Amino acid sequence: MAAGLGPSKGKHFASALGPRIVTLDALPDALEMAARVNGEVWSEGSTGTLMWSIAELVAWASAGEPLAAGTLLGSGTVGGGCGIELDRKLEPGDVVELEIEGIGVLRNRLGQPARDGWLPTPRTPSTFA
Repeated sequence: MAAGLGPSKGKHFASALGPRIVTLDALPDALEMAARVNGEVWSEGSTGTLMWSIAELVAWASAGEPLAAGTLLGSGTVGGGCGIELDRKLEPGDVVELEIEGIGVLRNRLGQPARDGWLPTPRTPSTFA
C-alpha cells in the first residue's frame, strides 16, 4: 500500500496472460523466472520462494466470495523484482519479457499513454443544492 499499488483483491486491470496457460498439476514446485526490459535482466527468481503457496492464495482469494472457474489470480512479485523496488520505471516503447521455465516468454511492447479523458467539474458543498 505504501507504494500506491492498492490492497489485495484490487488488481482488476493491466493483466497479461500467456504464452500458455497450464494447470497447477502440470507444474513442478519451483520454476525459474526472469523479467527483462529491452533485453536487460531486471529480476530473476523462483516460484519456490513464494511467501504463500498457490493453495493458500486460492483459499485467501475465495474467502467471502466464490471463485468462478477460470478466475485469474496473481501471486505478486517474485524475487524483489518490482520496478518500484528497483527504483526503475518503464517508458513507452520498452519491451517487457516475462519468462517462466517450461512455460515460455510473454513479450509486450509498451504503448503511448492515453490522452487525458473527460473528467467532471469538481463540485463544492455550496453547489450540491
